[in-house]
Amino acid sequence: MDLALLCVFLPLVTVVWGQYGDYYYGPYNYGDNDEWVNVYRQGFNFQCPHGQVIVAVRSVFSKKEGSDRLWNYACMPAAQSLGEPTECWWEEINRAGTEWYQTCSNNGLVAGFQSQYFPSVLDREWQFYCCRYSRRCPYSCWDRQWKFIVCRMTEYDCPFQNA
Repeated sequence: MDLALLCVFLPLVTVVWGQYGDYYYGPYNYGDNDEWVNVYRQGFNFQCPHGQVIVAVRSVFSKKEGSDRLWNYACMPAAQSLGEPTECWWEEINRAGTEWYQTCSNNGLVAGFQSQYFPSVLDREWQFYCCRYSRRCPYSCWDRQWKFIVCRMTEYDCPFQNA
């Protein structure tokens, strides 16, 4: 699969409630020495370099460590046809202890995450860092294992915003 298709299929990611077990997607470079971006029960902030988007997520669950997860992400440059990001922003925080559904507003692509662990509910709150590229739109979305949602992106500027 070439880089352009990979960047089209994987960047719009939605993470929902935690699952037991480990999650690993793809043979991607997850950063220096495949290190985790967090330690158990601690907050973290991860952002792809400018012009890159999240293309893969890796996670390991530990009930012993407060039912928390270690996280790591892989970034790749957005497809050249998308151009440079026109704007980036942090979405609203999704509170710990509740189920949630998240996409980037304004047809954005996920370029980072920040999260804080709450021991009182053995859960995390999440905030997505999103970037918009020339008003391209997600379409043909489908559910992946562990509740990730993946979408293709249009080849044209779209006149509407996603909900």
